[in-house]
Amino acid sequence: MKVYLLTLFLAAVAQAQPAAELYQTYCAGCHGAQMQGGQYSALRKREWIYGGSREEILRTVMYGIAGKEMVPWSKLIPIPQVEALVDYIVASRDTAPAAPAAKPDTLQLADYTVRIERLVEQGFRSAPWGIEFVDDRRALITELRGGLRWLVDGKLDPEPITGIPETIQYGTGGMMDLALDPDYAKNGWVYLSYVHPLGQGKTEERPAMTRIIRGRVEGHKWVGQELLFNVPDELYFVNRGRWGCRLLFDREGYLYFTIGDIRENADVQRLDRPAGKTYRINRDGSIPKDNPYAGRADAIQAIYTVGNRNVQGIDQHPVTGQIWGTEHGPMGGDELNVLKSGLNYGWPVITHGLDYDGTQVSVISEKPGLEQPVKFWKPSPGLSALEFYTGDLFPKWKHQAFVGALVFQEIKRLKLAGEKVEQEEIFLKGYGRVRDIKTGPEGAIYLLLNEPDQLVRLTPK
Repeated sequence: MKVYLLTLFLAAVAQAQPAAELYQTYCAGCHGAQMQGGQYSALRKREWIYGGSREEILRTVMYGIAGKEMVPWSKLIPIPQVEALVDYIVASRDTAPAAPAAKPDTLQLADYTVRIERLVEQGFRSAPWGIEFVDDRRALITELRGGLRWLVDGKLDPEPITGIPETIQYGTGGMMDLALDPDYAKNGWVYLSYVHPLGQGKTEERPAMTRIIRGRVEGHKWVGQELLFNVPDELYFVNRGRWGCRLLFDREGYLYFTIGDIRENADVQRLDRPAGKTYRINRDGSIPKDNPYAGRADAIQAIYTVGNRNVQGIDQHPVTGQIWGTEHGPMGGDELNVLKSGLNYGWPVITHGLDYDGTQVSVISEKPGLEQPVKFWKPSPGLSALEFYTGDLFPKWKHQAFVGALVFQEIKRLKLAGEKVEQEEIFLKGYGRVRDIKTGPEGAIYLLLNEPDQLVRLTPK
């Protein structure tokens, strides 16, 4: 019944939109606003892997591609709208894309007029992924394909930091998040999460798995590396996705990190498998004594919560101390959750969405003993980073949540009342895929965007 209602909802949305708007809503986040390509292939091209005639493209869009995250759109929007969307793609693919309209440098929001400064638009060697400020002038930025860079006085240092480990799986993984030790000013420890490969050979044939490490940055060198978390080689995966992985230090000095389901649904509910969970360790990699599975030989003892499809954002509420997470879900199943020790958030036993091939992941959306989200979104915006604002430049936004979206390319400002979302405002739509959000030392809001890769600063005008 709920799947049927979801289909009716999406059909109603589709019928109200012309084909160009349908494309921007459902396709642009993966294939680019101008069909130029992005996370997936360009659509302005002559060579098509699965056939380039109208009939062949229609078949692909209607029924999806087995083994790929290409949705069978005939299950989600009315067939006349699918046909109109295909006609729009076919009519556009051989023409030069129109020059993209310039995005405004100011936005009028409910509480403020916001100034948008594009601090870095060139110089990244691959997609920027995470940012952390080490002092009032400097920040460190990770790059997906294995980069670590300095940002100094708002400018990207052209010299990369050398010595960081090799990584692979550049679609949804690679060199991912970073965090600073709570005593960074004294000890200089920097923590990194990345996809670690085994062996040699082609990327798609090498087993890989998430590792958490720490080291120090001396000038432009990564030194003193220590391994904090890994799993045995037999638990590595070949050619997977949905890796996670965000890092967070809480007030007590515990390090939280997330690992996505890695497209291994059968492993998510197993305590002896790493996929689909959040974790908590001490800063030296040891296990806190009050972890929910500490001391159990049948479990990975760093596990903090279970049943998380792909937590892409995590932060601690500055007042309540609760740990919140954003879950990049299936279609119609992106979630906002309060992450509590030992709880099970249900994936894939329960979900409010469909899998990306249009099939049902589960026929139920709730079950005793499994947590319901604080909020879920239909259709899925592709939730990413989460940041509670703690600066002083935007006093009306103090302690409110800012959530990024990859697919819908937007920021969601969430005003919370306890464990409920009281108000939601969407802004900065279409500027790029929002990868990370941070409160700067001066109180500005910094955004790492992909496609195009850039660093943006938001201040009140």
